Amino acid sequence: MTTRTLNALLGSGVVAGVLMPALLWADGATRPGYSLWHHGASQLGTGERAWLQTINFTLGGLLLAAFALGLRQVLRAGRGATWGPTLLATAAVGLVVAGLVPTDPALGYPPGQPTGVTTSGLIHQAAGFALFAGLSAAAVVLARRLREHSRGWARYSRLSGLLIIAFAFAAGIAYRLDTLGRWQPAPAGLLEHLSLLTGFCWIIAVATHLLRMPIPDATSR
Repeated sequence: MTTRTLNALLGSGVVAGVLMPALLWADGATRPGYSLWHHGASQLGTGERAWLQTINFTLGGLLLAAFALGLRQVLRAGRGATWGPTLLATAAVGLVVAGLVPTDPALGYPPGQPTGVTTSGLIHQAAGFALFAGLSAAAVVLARRLREHSRGWARYSRLSGLLIIAFAFAAGIAYRLDTLGRWQPAPAGLLEHLSLLTGFCWIIAVATHLLRMPIPDATSR
């Protein structure tokens, strides 16, 4: 693998980190009946313009998988060299499946659609768990490897991992309280978006950091 190819794989992380949130927020802010505060990111894969988020999630997952491959080539051996990229690849698979298999209507979106749990919705939930758990675990696992660069990098990576899962867990609680009528409208959507934003900001930061490091041409190894 040449240095140019490796840089392209690492750069895929930057592209994914920018593309995913940008399209989610732009679409959510302009989608009739959708609330960034109330509705989860997955709800944009239903209703009007659902095709846009199908492409966004699928392409974002493929880019994340490419970044995981590049990360594996850079780390080679040592702490996190296997589990870090593997967990990112798990998140990438979850993202692709979440794009291809839509979630169920919920919290009044899409408007007028009946709510309920379907097989498609259950598959989407499992994919979402793989996404959030994979991103969170990868950040925590790679924190030890990043400590070789600086303690600041290690702290940032570990904090990002904890925030990803904390925001996702809080989003689930808010969603449950909303469906039970105890908090309406609950900020389930905002919390889920914050979890995704934290994860993709971490990916952008790590990818950019690795791109700035001198990496010898893999063909010479």
